[in-house]
Amino acid sequence: MSSNGITLENHNRPRLAEWLEQDAWVVACLCAAWCDTCRGYRAGFDQLATRHPDKRFVWIDIEDQADFIGDIDVENFPTLLAQHGDTVAFFGTVLPDPKLADRLIASLAEKTTAELRAEAEASPERREWQRVCNLRTRLRETAD
Repeated sequence: MSSNGITLENHNRPRLAEWLEQDAWVVACLCAAWCDTCRGYRAGFDQLATRHPDKRFVWIDIEDQADFIGDIDVENFPTLLAQHGDTVAFFGTVLPDPKLADRLIASLAEKTTAELRAEAEASPERREWQRVCNLRTRLRETAD
């Protein structure tokens, strides 16, 4: 993975925390090592990091990092989570096509902070994302 991307492991969680404290866009892919779709998607996800050097990318194996994932409900693979600062802007299963993820990331990044915050509160589902999927919260809870 490039300099703006990591595979999350216990030893590099502080790097993810640093990215989140910098209010950088963080795009996480939640997958599993046993998943053929995930293995096939990995190269495309790594390429997204190259295409978006101003954003941070993290690959999270939901089984290796089960304590970190906690109550996040991953229904299918790949699942993307996009967070800016303390706002979860997107959480959901996507087709394993990096071009679609590229368009999603670009469209999210065009939004203002106020727009992102308004959308985060716009529905019960999105409010739940803020409570359950927030990567800052996950890091704090696993550090205790």
